[in-house]
Amino acid sequence: MTNGKSMKELQKEVDQYISQFKEGYFSPLAMLARLTEELGELAREVNHYYGEKPKKSTETEKAIEEELGDLLFVIICLANSLNIDLEEAHDYVMNKFNTRDKNRWTRLDQEGVE
Repeated sequence: MTNGKSMKELQKEVDQYISQFKEGYFSPLAMLARLTEELGELAREVNHYYGEKPKKSTETEKAIEEELGDLLFVIICLANSLNIDLEEAHDYVMNKFNTRDKNRWTRLDQEGVE
């Protein structure tokens, strides 16, 4: 399991895995296609679990957790191949949400306050 690993550690772990193969990282476009494929698999699982489309009896059970893990792996591969630090990317996005969008949603501590 990945308990306690930072994003930097996850990125390093994926890089060490990919670096053992001659092929290395796929091209950004190939990884984008793979990301789309994995997102589709996640959508299918969520639809089976929460939606109106039950699985066929012939379909294997896949966990949403597994599909999220696959998606995370591909995102890390894409970021690594483009030398993007995902912790910095996350910090950038959170800053954007905490500044630009700070008053966009109703905060729990403000419910019922006029």
